[in-house]
Amino acid sequence: MTTVYETMYILRPDLGDEQVAQNIAKYENILREHGAENIETQNRGKRRLAYEINKHRDGVYVQMNYTSPGTAIAIMERAMRLSEEVIRYMTVKQEIPKAKAEEEVVVA
Repeated sequence: MTTVYETMYILRPDLGDEQVAQNIAKYENILREHGAENIETQNRGKRRLAYEINKHRDGVYVQMNYTSPGTAIAIMERAMRLSEEVIRYMTVKQEIPKAKAEEEVVVA
């Protein structure tokens, strides 16, 4: 079984484009340093939050999909928890059967 993770996090809306790019690069580098592979990042842009979080009504959504050992997730989430730029984050683990994972690599 190949373990694929998806992390979605929300950055403060008052950050500039350069600061958003720096934060995205920071979390990608943390993952790479701890053995993550196939990192795909999507900046979903600024969106309205469903409810107010820390007095913010908007947030910059970022989604990352990757394969990684579990220890890298804990390190990245700790960095997010300590960061003032990250409002919320969530990581979801997805199990993909080995045969299906190999087909996706061949097709891509």
